[in-house]
Amino acid sequence: MVEKKIITVIGATGRQGGSLVRAVLADQEEEFAVRAVTRHPDGDPAQELKRLGITDIVAADMDDPPSLGPAFEHAYGAYLVTPFWEHMSAEREKKQALALARACSHAGVQHAIWSTLEDTRACIPLDDDRMPTLQERYKVPHFDGKAEADRYFIDEGVPTTYLRTTFYWENLFSDFAPQRGEDGALQLVFPMGDHKLSGIAVADIGRTALAVFRRGTDFIAATVSIAGEHLKVADMATAVGEALGEPVRYRPLTPDEFRAQGFPGADEAGNMFQYYADCEERFVAARDLAAVRDLDPDLQSFAAWLAAHRDRLRTACP
Repeated sequence: MVEKKIITVIGATGRQGGSLVRAVLADQEEEFAVRAVTRHPDGDPAQELKRLGITDIVAADMDDPPSLGPAFEHAYGAYLVTPFWEHMSAEREKKQALALARACSHAGVQHAIWSTLEDTRACIPLDDDRMPTLQERYKVPHFDGKAEADRYFIDEGVPTTYLRTTFYWENLFSDFAPQRGEDGALQLVFPMGDHKLSGIAVADIGRTALAVFRRGTDFIAATVSIAGEHLKVADMATAVGEALGEPVRYRPLTPDEFRAQGFPGADEAGNMFQYYADCEERFVAARDLAAVRDLDPDLQSFAAWLAAHRDRLRTACP
């Protein structure tokens, strides 16, 4: 019996890491085994992993670099994602990424996938007043911090694929769920104007990552940018309405109006959507759907994702 290659999955109880765990479990080739890394091995999400069949669960914390050593010992590969939205600090996220890069290097990991994003300042420089500068030196901190951290993997000599993701459609279950307007009608509220929003189903992130691991050295040092579909929010609203069985309209805000809502992270999210809109051409062009589908033949369209999640979306609506 051929011994399976261990993939250490950081954030295995989260959305991205969890999607890779499920992709590996569903893989008929059974080439890989998952080592799930979590800060809370006794928590309910970790217990759910055990119920799914994951037995290798390791406690480690990116904010405690020495704790990472056992997580990567004897691992062939690693899937690395950092939790910006827990603390919303680009500097902290960069420290976490550096700790991960050093741990992978020390353990001799043969293939790491680093979940990263574009540097938005290449399109909207710091001195461009279209959007405010945040945290003193970033336009969209959770993009720019990850982009700066890319170099850590080069500096530490880690064989790395740079996986650039995009807006999760699962966000429609929570922070960006359809809202009831004053007239009682459902609406999607985004500051995107008439621009396209690149989105993806979380499950497709895991399947794409697994395909990258399968192809091994073909993707070392490569940047793989992914999406499931590029859609105008007005068209998304129409599709959501058809799935729910009641009209959903698009309520476009200006970026300033969106940032002025004042919820935690409103500035960050407002800048993110403005970047998606103002830099639409380059962001969309980087995500060739045919190339993504070559890696993930089951890549979902927005309509297919809606059909599979209609009930959950319905419960998310007020």
